[in-house]
Amino acid sequence: MAVLLFIIKVVAYYLTRSVAIMNDALESTVNVIAGFIGLYSLYIAAQPRDENHPYGHGKAEFLSAAVEGTLISIAGVVTIYAAVDNFFNPEPLHELDTGIVLVGITAVINFIVGYISVRQGKKNHSLALIASGRHLQTDTWSTLGLLLGLGLILLTGKEWLDSVVALIFASIILVTGYRILRRSVAGIMDEADKELLTRMLNILNANRRENWIDLHNFRIIKYGGTLHIDCHLTVPWYLNVIEAHKEVEELGSLIRREFGNAIEMFVHTDPCLDISCPICTKDNCAVRQKPFQRRIEWTLGDILTDKKHSVATNERRDDAAHIG
Repeated sequence: MAVLLFIIKVVAYYLTRSVAIMNDALESTVNVIAGFIGLYSLYIAAQPRDENHPYGHGKAEFLSAAVEGTLISIAGVVTIYAAVDNFFNPEPLHELDTGIVLVGITAVINFIVGYISVRQGKKNHSLALIASGRHLQTDTWSTLGLLLGLGLILLTGKEWLDSVVALIFASIILVTGYRILRRSVAGIMDEADKELLTRMLNILNANRRENWIDLHNFRIIKYGGTLHIDCHLTVPWYLNVIEAHKEVEELGSLIRREFGNAIEMFVHTDPCLDISCPICTKDNCAVRQKPFQRRIEWTLGDILTDKKHSVATNERRDDAAHIG
């Protein structure tokens, strides 16, 4: 599909000699190259873990997205150079009406393919598919703007507008390239996905079991379509190994029900301490040392730290937030 779009846009450029359409054709060139790289990265990411890659090969998708973002940015820079050169050394335009029709066809195809790609990428937690889909969607809107610009040139006959349109959409391409690069670097550096963490915390808070006294040092790392989750779960100190393991299994089952089976969990169980009593909601605890005061909601502000919750630390956090 990317090859077909590329051919159509190249034909449109050679018919019209429009630098704005050349910008669109360069984007399609990137789509073709990125498509092959993306397919290969998906093949690599799907490979099972091995001795050299104990966490699997999922990060190949981040490298693929980085290459795509770089190519998009290069296309933007090349277009800006061509647009400035064309402004001072204009080349006559030809057959704009035919070029508009051809470019319009590519816009429709781009939108459909981009929508499908983003939907499948979100379903499978695939950054490569999401990046390619969003790039196609951005390409669709930029193409629509390009069509308006070409239509204006056709109506007014002012061919210098071709360079202006090209500069505008080259800037859009540069922004798209930066965003894809930013996301790929975030994935390579294991940057915390706050949106995903917040969604997961809301589910955990709404389905807490009485033996889940506390949760902290919570981290999520993405490897392709797999989520690796590390956390510390505080349980009553008197539970035996089998009982504590059951609580861990319940935690894993809850997360898998909501986020799919592509989950790897490494849960360290901690015994409760005296400071845990005021926040423990467990009824009829025979070894309780202090009365229950209040339940503490797990939030991003404290769930990521390697420190058990308590009423005192939570009150200090609330006071700091109030003052801020």
